[in-house]
Amino acid sequence: MTRPDVTPPPAGGHRWRFFRAGGVDQARLESADDLRALDTLDPKLWAALACPTAGLAIEPRTLAALDTDGDGRVRLPEVRAAVRWVCERLRDPGLILTLGDALPLAALADDDEGVALRQAARELLARVGRPDADVLTLADMADPAQVFPPQRPNGDGVVPVALAGDDALAAWIERIAAARGAVADRSGEPGLDEVTLDAIECDVAAVRAWRAAQPPGDAAAMAAALRAVDAVAAKVEDHYTRCRLAGFDARAAATLDWSPEPLQALGERLLDAADDALAVLPLAHVQPEPTVPLEPARVNPAWAAAIATLRDAAVLPLLGPREALHADDWQALRARLAAWRAWEAQRPDTPVAEWDAAWLDAWEGEAVAARLRALIAHDREAEPLAQRLASLQRLLHWRRDLGTLLRNVVNFADFYGGAQPAAFQAGTLYIDQRECHLCLPVADAAAHAQLAAYSGLYLLYCHCERAGEAPMTIVAALTAGDVPDFMVPGRNGVFVDRMGRDWSARVVRVVDNPISVREAFWAPYKRIARLVGEQVRKLAAAREQAVQAQAAQRVADGADAVQQGAGAKPAGQQAFDIARFAGIFAAIGLALGAIGTALAAVVTGFLQLAWWQMPLVVLGLMVLISGPSVLLAWFKLRQRNIGPLLDANGWAVNIRARIGIPFGKRLTAVAVLPAGAQRSADPDASASGGWAWWLLLVAVAAAVAWWLWRTIGVGG
Repeated sequence: MTRPDVTPPPAGGHRWRFFRAGGVDQARLESADDLRALDTLDPKLWAALACPTAGLAIEPRTLAALDTDGDGRVRLPEVRAAVRWVCERLRDPGLILTLGDALPLAALADDDEGVALRQAARELLARVGRPDADVLTLADMADPAQVFPPQRPNGDGVVPVALAGDDALAAWIERIAAARGAVADRSGEPGLDEVTLDAIECDVAAVRAWRAAQPPGDAAAMAAALRAVDAVAAKVEDHYTRCRLAGFDARAAATLDWSPEPLQALGERLLDAADDALAVLPLAHVQPEPTVPLEPARVNPAWAAAIATLRDAAVLPLLGPREALHADDWQALRARLAAWRAWEAQRPDTPVAEWDAAWLDAWEGEAVAARLRALIAHDREAEPLAQRLASLQRLLHWRRDLGTLLRNVVNFADFYGGAQPAAFQAGTLYIDQRECHLCLPVADAAAHAQLAAYSGLYLLYCHCERAGEAPMTIVAALTAGDVPDFMVPGRNGVFVDRMGRDWSARVVRVVDNPISVREAFWAPYKRIARLVGEQVRKLAAAREQAVQAQAAQRVADGADAVQQGAGAKPAGQQAFDIARFAGIFAAIGLALGAIGTALAAVVTGFLQLAWWQMPLVVLGLMVLISGPSVLLAWFKLRQRNIGPLLDANGWAVNIRARIGIPFGKRLTAVAVLPAGAQRSADPDASASGGWAWWLLLVAVAAAVAWWLWRTIGVGG
């Protein structure tokens, strides 16, 4: 008879098998038939519908290949598509359910694509120096320079220097890369692609057109003349303006020329020609005639070198020799350079403008662009082989990692099975004599804790540091033992990641939830003990303060008595009242008598019971005290669920994956002595040992029994 909650398989369909873990049924993935039928598995039966690409113990390149839409999450449709692709490429897709990354060539499918992949694998094995091998591994594809040798076409349309074939074309590739930047080839070598070639062609055409429009004359000499004129233009115009003002009004000459005050300030310190304070002074002496002396000795020393360069690079070649430069000569000089200035302004903004004219001529004469374009086309002819090599690399990654992913999304077999940690488990935290295996990486502890608190787990958020590594935060679940006395921030531990590296771990946040039934049983007594201890400490402290204050008062009163005379009493001192103190002692005696009477009644009533009733009374008292706490903890422990912990990390957990009490003991190992170990007694241990706890337990039981006796007995 078919159970009502189990849908019968369709005629000729796949019969799924399930295992029970975490309180839910989870689909088994054991064979190639299970993988081929994965599309038919109801999404409601998947353990998780999505997982993040970060924070998993799966290689990021594998997850990136699975994340086809690039949203940072691997979703159910993407997992299904990957499994379908693997089933099409392998004879037995069940290979991905086994550990390892070895891919026998015989495991590839026998269709046309499988034959092509097998040929590509043979080519790859020959390139890496294993032509006779029949098994491909990820190590064979670790070095891109071996998989895609730079001297061979690889289909990406990027031409490195090694592919040029002759030195002249190789030099052009290097020259273009220096001008426009290199593009990485699949081999890892720098090269150029068609986009770069198109850009450099445009640059060459623009530079050739610009140079064709060059004004008559020597370009280098005219460029030097322009630089010399521009270097002093502002200072020369300033000097001409000062001279014109002096010609307009003779009184301005003394004000605009060199004045004593700045010269006096300069004379009080060491000077050199590069002094800024000297450079701001006039270019030369101001005179009514606007003229700039061309002799360095007749101008401001700060400008002597620039004026000499102006004379040699611009004035002599364009105007001829002369001792001074009049304003009209200055204008004529600038007019002669105007065409060159306009031409320089049209200079293309590209490094190609620095190329020699011989290079530009060779670009056209040697048909460099056409040869490079043919070389790019030749490289692209290898694209089919490159695509199949890329498919082999993806197949190798998925052969190693896809089975692991399926055991963490289709079901939580790795998490509950115990053969290997789940992909989301980051390592192990050692703290407070505990080994916590359920540790997850966390980006934001505060945000994560808001959702993770609903898991019902006792959580420790730890900041981890290691020399040479970026700090990280983890969350660890304590699922066995007692509640520790953690301080925030406080306790330190050691976190060991999945690569065996140890990190310093410091607790920064705690989410408090029950850990075990044993801890819940003793919790009320510990709370009572803490309460009693706190009250005793408070009373002792108050009594100590009172004694100190009384002693101080008596010392002060004694000093006053000495000063006033031996026979005089201190002001405010009262005579000893024996009647008052007798009343106090009588009240204390009555209180002690009442307490003693109550305890005697409890003990008498307990001793009057039959021998077999005594343990039942003690047991009943313990159940009365610890029962509510244990019952509440038991319900909470049964409801512990890893889902909120994973959801806070970006998962879409689809099942209520519970962590029961037995499984919790596997996730958190408490320190125990090894079998056969010997232990000697502690010479410094307290003689009372554990009797203090038993005495406290008996006292609490006696108090409760007395309360029951008073309530029931008096009422009866």
